Amino acid sequence: MAYGDNAPTIIIKKVKKGGHGGHHGGAWKVAYADFVTAMMAFFLLMWLINTTSPEQKRGIADYFAPASVSQTTSGSGGILAGTGLSDTGAKTDQSSATPSPPQPQSPPPKTDKADKAGPGAASASTDAATQAAQAKAEADEFKSAAESLRQALQDMPELAELSKQVIVDVTPEGLRIQLVDQEGRSMFDQGSAKPNDRARLLLRAVSQVVRQLHNRITVSGHTSAVVGPGGGGDDWALSAARANAARGVLQEAGVEADRIYQVSGKANSDPLYPDDPTLPGNRRIAITLLREKPVLPPDQT
Repeated sequence: MAYGDNAPTIIIKKVKKGGHGGHHGGAWKVAYADFVTAMMAFFLLMWLINTTSPEQKRGIADYFAPASVSQTTSGSGGILAGTGLSDTGAKTDQSSATPSPPQPQSPPPKTDKADKAGPGAASASTDAATQAAQAKAEADEFKSAAESLRQALQDMPELAELSKQVIVDVTPEGLRIQLVDQEGRSMFDQGSAKPNDRARLLLRAVSQVVRQLHNRITVSGHTSAVVGPGGGGDDWALSAARANAARGVLQEAGVEADRIYQVSGKANSDPLYPDDPTLPGNRRIAITLLREKPVLPPDQT
């Protein structure tokens, strides 16, 4: 279309945008938010670790450790472990929540030695205990008898000065009471088997103690050694005769005849003072209350 020469020229201008390269959107905000969240979780973890007890830490470790996983259908068996529903409805594992009652211990197996010993071992042990009890009771009786004799010698004025001529001791055979001579205080005249008044008084005092017990009795006579040729030729017969005379005085004082087990003369073969067999103290009468049974060690029963 043609217009006139004076018609205006129309110019259309198009503006092309650009130059800044556009923007990156909000992706950086998401990344920053993830970073802040991770840091907060990290510091929260540090705070939790610092505030938990060693038992709780051990429970957490057990929870995440595959080796400690429980054999039950749920949970791991640790402090933080879950538990399954029981038949009664309680959220607990009955096998771990309720302690099982202690099982009675089975008796130790018998060894071959015990089987072979059988009732014999128990019987031997009982016999040993019985013998030990009897030995203790017998020792108590001997001690009481010795104290009674010493008390009797002190209580009787006529025996007070003779108490030094009485020796009481306990031997493997039993309770031994020895009436010994002293210088100037003999119980028998020289070469005689007849006891004098002093000897009879001591023998009667001994009989009072002997009657309190039931043990059997032995009586032995002893003489001292005689220096010189031909001395002591009749000591065996003399010591035996003196022991027999002492037995007679004991029986007169009330000691039963069936309790006399042995009467013997030993001459000077068993001196009381071996260093000097000639001392008057070697002349003596020994009265022994025998033990009923020999006391043996437990390993020899």
